[in-house]
Amino acid sequence: MRALREGTYAPIYILCGEEPYFSDQVCDFIANHALDEMAREFDQQVLYGRDISGADIAPVIGAARGFAMMGGRKVVIVREAQAVKKWDALAAYVDNPMPQTVLVICYNGKPDKRQAVWKRLSEHKQYVWLQSDKLRDYQVEKWIVGYIQERNQQLAESDQVRIDPRIAPLLADHLGTDLSAIVGALQKLTDGRPDGVTTIDAAIVERNIGISKDYNIMELQSALIRGDVVKANRITQYFASSKDHPMVRELSPLFTFFSNLLMYEYMPDKSKDTVARELGINPFFVRDYTDAARRYPAGKTFRILGYLREIDARLKGIDNPSAKDADLWKELIYKIMH
Repeated sequence: MRALREGTYAPIYILCGEEPYFSDQVCDFIANHALDEMAREFDQQVLYGRDISGADIAPVIGAARGFAMMGGRKVVIVREAQAVKKWDALAAYVDNPMPQTVLVICYNGKPDKRQAVWKRLSEHKQYVWLQSDKLRDYQVEKWIVGYIQERNQQLAESDQVRIDPRIAPLLADHLGTDLSAIVGALQKLTDGRPDGVTTIDAAIVERNIGISKDYNIMELQSALIRGDVVKANRITQYFASSKDHPMVRELSPLFTFFSNLLMYEYMPDKSKDTVARELGINPFFVRDYTDAARRYPAGKTFRILGYLREIDARLKGIDNPSAKDADLWKELIYKIMH
């Protein structure tokens, strides 16, 4: 993106992977900036793999080899390129591309690099191969924080925002790993805050995204740390009655927390910076592990991880012919806190 903003374009872009967010960012920038508005009318073509006759890339290569009508750059974009089955014509073009053409191939999924054409493209220094994979659940929180930091770097100080440390894991739990949905939510939060407010907090999230500031996974975790049985049961009853909080999803952050807690309990150095670095967490949350360790010694924490695994298996139908989420939550909370 830095190269594109500086006006440096590669002859071929292969934008692929299971996560389309980054590919869309690159493709949209090229589509909107490589040519001026008048030139786009004549020298930019957008084709779809499903519409290409015979699922053969040859017509695309034919378009790429054509001359720009306005005498400058030409842009050819292929969307949904995974629908193309015959790539022979691309192999010849890779070795002799048109110097004025920018060819962008958007491929949903992973091209087979065992095929010579894909292997050559991925290794060619003159071309751009961008393969973006889906984020793992445990990576989302860090990505959200990084997105806000990067956004702030591009803004004047008066327009910058900070995000309450409790909000990133809350959004990660609620929004999943779809980066387009995450970015849309973050834009809504930053644009929807009242004038003069510089921190995205739970109230702003509830008003703009609909995530309850009282009934969410972070509040449940807090109740477990404090030993608040009543609040823990109240939150899990809410989860059981809401389609937005499937139990199989909410177990994941709990398992992560107690796994980290077990590691914390065996750390010889429990200083704030060391714990944050070793567990890969925000230093703000180290206090949670300090407090939780007082309530749940290592042996108990180990058993809790067993309870979480058992409930997860039962949710997937193992030794559980009929129990509902509400019953499983009640059983789990009892076992954790007693």
